[in-house]
Amino acid sequence: MNKLFRLACLLLFILATASMRGAGPKDYRYTTVPNDPLKARIYTLDNGLKVYMTVNKEKPRIQTFIAVRVGGKNDPAETTGLAHYFEHLMFKGTNHFGTQNYEAEKPLLDQIEQQFEIYRKTTDSVARKNIYHVIDSLSYEASKLSIPNEYDKLMTAIGANGTNAYTSFDVTCYTEDIPANQVENWAKIQADRFENNVIRGFHTELETVYEEKNMSLTRDPRKVYEATLSALFPHHPYGTQTVLGTQEHLKNPSITNIKNYYKMWYVPNNMAICLSGDFDPDSMIAVVDKYFGSLKPNPNLPKLNLAKEKPITTPIVREVFGPDAESVALAWRFPGAASKEAEILEVVSQILYNGQAGLIDLNLTQQQKTLSAYCYPMSMSDYSALMMQGRPKQGQTLDEVKDLLLGEVKKLRNGDFDEKILEANINNFKLNQLYRLDSNGARANWFVQSFVNGSDWADEVNQLNRISRLTKADIVAFANQYLEDTNYAIIYKRQGKDPNEKKIAKPTITPIFMNRDAISPFLKDIQGSQVTPIEPVFLDYSKDLSQLKTQNGIPVLYKQNTNNDIFELTYLFDMGNNNDKALGTAAQYLEYLGTSDMTPEQVKSEFYRMACSFSVYPSSERTYVELSGLNENMPAAIALFEKLLADAQVNKEAYANLVQDILKKRKDAKLNQMQNFSRLTTYIVYGPKNAATNLLSEAELTDMNPQELVDRIHGLNGFKHRILYYGP
Repeated sequence: MNKLFRLACLLLFILATASMRGAGPKDYRYTTVPNDPLKARIYTLDNGLKVYMTVNKEKPRIQTFIAVRVGGKNDPAETTGLAHYFEHLMFKGTNHFGTQNYEAEKPLLDQIEQQFEIYRKTTDSVARKNIYHVIDSLSYEASKLSIPNEYDKLMTAIGANGTNAYTSFDVTCYTEDIPANQVENWAKIQADRFENNVIRGFHTELETVYEEKNMSLTRDPRKVYEATLSALFPHHPYGTQTVLGTQEHLKNPSITNIKNYYKMWYVPNNMAICLSGDFDPDSMIAVVDKYFGSLKPNPNLPKLNLAKEKPITTPIVREVFGPDAESVALAWRFPGAASKEAEILEVVSQILYNGQAGLIDLNLTQQQKTLSAYCYPMSMSDYSALMMQGRPKQGQTLDEVKDLLLGEVKKLRNGDFDEKILEANINNFKLNQLYRLDSNGARANWFVQSFVNGSDWADEVNQLNRISRLTKADIVAFANQYLEDTNYAIIYKRQGKDPNEKKIAKPTITPIFMNRDAISPFLKDIQGSQVTPIEPVFLDYSKDLSQLKTQNGIPVLYKQNTNNDIFELTYLFDMGNNNDKALGTAAQYLEYLGTSDMTPEQVKSEFYRMACSFSVYPSSERTYVELSGLNENMPAAIALFEKLLADAQVNKEAYANLVQDILKKRKDAKLNQMQNFSRLTTYIVYGPKNAATNLLSEAELTDMNPQELVDRIHGLNGFKHRILYYGP
């Protein structure tokens, strides 16, 4: 009997303990991956919301990304541009903020929605104009009750930076950089925004989207991008529609469709919160669950059943027209971002072009065979692509540039490249990862890409190990399988008037009430909240930085890098183009020079092997000579750099080519709207004589003896300067 009694007591004790545990803090489960440089925790809340966390105590701030796995490819075919437009509307508020009286505002918003449904189904132009007049009148009345830009005021109240969002084909992502002591307020605001969005200010925001679309019609790079996608993906939304949408659909929007879209996709089991910064993970997940845990999932989240693209068997040719200088683009199709093929493509792309020692770098850029040439991988969830682009020199045709680019692809297929570049690639991938780990934005964005592309985090962490095992034979086999002579798209960007450039006419809109002094109770609550202050830490030059001198008396300002194995070394000269306008040209010329015992190609290859790089940048008042890279190779990199500065050899042919290229680039710049706009701005601020005009003229360039430029390079270290060093 005693035994039974003791057993019963023990059972009661266990039950009581379990009950108390349940009443205490919730036990949040998370996954981790061994050897993860981010030491990431990945949680999944009960409603399906993913939460990615990595702690970085370097500064008391947190980068937050809220990613929704929906984008332009999810737009209904009859209302393209919807995902992007809704991104704009997410900043308009909820039933708690952005309004002075939601109960009075809602009937007006409902009427606006009804009128837009009538408007989009009406074809008679006079009737449409009359309906829009009704919409404008209703919107004017509704604006008396709204508080535009109150979301911005909320972010200002909590000290947020980088308030923004972006929409691609695969994701819509909302970004904030917040102080570490404002987590609770941030979560309260964001959860309300994602759970209780109210569509207001619709027709005025539509005007913004119209303008964005109109601007895109005059941006030649966007035209090339869209033409490339349409050629590679004729059966997939990547190619059949655009993120900004068609003009016809933008002119006939549907608030009802947008609301249905919001309810369908903006649900926790289709979202991820990605965080990097100074916080305690246990406290953070509790706050996230408190505010986001009540969001209702969508158990019937639709899956896109898209037709598989057929193999490309003959080059697909497209042409686009616009004011910019002519160029040519080539593109090959690959599987999606989470695939093994997309991973190998990253390596292949680096062998072709890495800015220093790729096949394109050494054989085209270094030898000045094109005005510019490069390639890069373009990764998306369902498919990826390799993009190659080139601009012709004076007198060169686009087909000549195309053939030069295809020639480098052929060398790749034939294995005509140094196997040592594979080891150099690994060093540079390591360097890029160190830079990624140094930035909260890059760390959090890594989470976003993994979530959107559906990759396993363990695969992300171990990518470097896998690609380090790739051999030259693997690369050659891959290139022969995917980079054929016949399975690519070619887009000729030609100069001329674009026949498709028909801008959307914007309707007349009555200016709305701004209500700048109005404040919602929600905003008052946030403004009045008490948080633990963050004590500022001020830089003390006498303690936080070391000041010393080199053996030959050059002043050095030094800060130890305790975060990673990257070094940055700068020789700083208090003279610039205002002192000598040939300095900029000398810096450009240095890119094409070797030494008495090394060719320019050998210099570039050696720097790339060490995962180090250099630049000489003359501004108006100062000249910055910079060297950076992996710390383990710093001594060798400095030695090579000093050797190049002291022993650069004149190359007259390279200088003659450089002059022609400089003049062609100046001519091309006059065709580019953004460059013209930048020069106009400089003119307004500084007048007719400014840094932008402090350049060598055509005659000065042509008459210049290149030895004078090399003498400037040789004599650089003879000028008074300082050294800035940040490294381990």
